[in-house]
Amino acid sequence: MKFRPCIDIHNGKVKQIVGSSLTDDSAKENFISDKDSAFFANLYKKNGLFGGHAIILNKAGTLEYEASKAEAIKAFKEFPMGLQIGGGINDKNAPEFIEAGASHVIVTSYLFEDGKLSEERMDLLKDAVGKERIVFDLSCKKVGEKYYVTTDRWQTVTDTVMDADLLKKLESYCDEYLIHAVDVEGKCNGPETDIIKELSKYDGNKVTYAGGIHSYEDIELINKASDGKIDFTIGSALDIFGGDLEFERVIKY
Repeated sequence: MKFRPCIDIHNGKVKQIVGSSLTDDSAKENFISDKDSAFFANLYKKNGLFGGHAIILNKAGTLEYEASKAEAIKAFKEFPMGLQIGGGINDKNAPEFIEAGASHVIVTSYLFEDGKLSEERMDLLKDAVGKERIVFDLSCKKVGEKYYVTTDRWQTVTDTVMDADLLKKLESYCDEYLIHAVDVEGKCNGPETDIIKELSKYDGNKVTYAGGIHSYEDIELINKASDGKIDFTIGSALDIFGGDLEFERVIKY
């Protein structure tokens, strides 16, 4: 298990938001940084924290998306091959982000066509940048007793169940998985333990969990529940983003 840092970008600014509040027009903000993405990329580089993710939270095709994209590229220039990029990624623009210095592209919504997982799109993406440069973000929301993958920046719940079987089914198309627990993302009230238990059943590609971590005890819980197999990321709870957890202590993981 290791810590994966993040740089969340909205309207061209580094922010932390409540994931479930994100819409086309607004988001509930926990923190807005007065420092740019290059600052955080340099911080992660100095501490040898590879494999973090930069996420563009704006809707693709908008001026706000372009502003956030430019901010993300500043981070890759500062820490080339050190960060992954997500938000509005498809087979056409994925090579551009790799060429700009991202180590991987993180993909969710593009994987679905008419609400269904598309093998054709997964093949196109793999042909565009190679399996070893792809992360599938299968962020999910609990409905009833099961978790379902969400798309469109967590606004749409698909009928695809997120479980260990799905991870095994898709592992030939990607190098890693990133799983945000949407209901607790940005709320700093504890991780979604049921999804962590489900992720721990899977052996294969590397998995990173995000959502709700707000104490050092939470980190230990994930470590024990997954037998150290799952990496983790923390946003709003970190002191560098206005929270209480000490960055210097967390990175020791």
